[in-house]
Amino acid sequence: MDTKRDYNIELKDTFDHKYGYSFDFDVMHPYMLKSFVPFFKKGNLLELGSYKGNFTKRFLPYFDDITCVEASDEAIATAKQELGDKIKFINSLFEEVTLPARYDNIVLTHVLEHLDDPIGLMKRINNEWLSDTGRFFLVCPNANAPSRQIAVKMGLISHNAAITPAEKEHGHRITYTLDTLERDARKAGLKIVIRSGIFFKALANFQWDKLLNTDIISAEYLEGCYQLGQQYPDLCSSIFLMCEKGYN
Repeated sequence: MDTKRDYNIELKDTFDHKYGYSFDFDVMHPYMLKSFVPFFKKGNLLELGSYKGNFTKRFLPYFDDITCVEASDEAIATAKQELGDKIKFINSLFEEVTLPARYDNIVLTHVLEHLDDPIGLMKRINNEWLSDTGRFFLVCPNANAPSRQIAVKMGLISHNAAITPAEKEHGHRITYTLDTLERDARKAGLKIVIRSGIFFKALANFQWDKLLNTDIISAEYLEGCYQLGQQYPDLCSSIFLMCEKGYN
């Protein structure tokens, strides 16, 4: 593990790239939740990497017992201002944290690609933190999203799975595809139950943010992109695995 990483700095916007876009908060978060809800287990929830609580607050109608582990103390301070004591926050690295319980639902969204040892974390999830009947919800940006493939054809990035300079500044270590994400989940011992994608996406985030401020994009169009993503997961903004505890 690289002990020199500054997680507060990694969360800040760069001159040409935001850490979080309106597209992430207003489109992807609702559709990620929509993808998860049918598979939620009754019980508690652990969110690994809660950022400023933007996604965390969406779990409140579903769970009374929510714990979040976040490496950035600045992000936790912001989350606590809005969420108060509704959530149990732990400021720690995943590699170092000791958790008081096992969890029926564990959520890791757009975090795995930031880790120096993604398989090591998923091993901890499988072996230490996931309850015997629990479910693990894993979402990562998709290297094969049409928006990235278009950027390759435009000469903006070298290949689909490239890590751009802005992504590197935000702490990205890998850009996953469905097959490489499944590979690492299996290496960690997890049992993959559901493979899917979230939201068909042919435009970059900054382009989506501009469109969302107009009347060009309707709720029906967004829903259409979500449903099309179920048909073509490899052309989605994000890829999604729902896993259960493996015993290999």
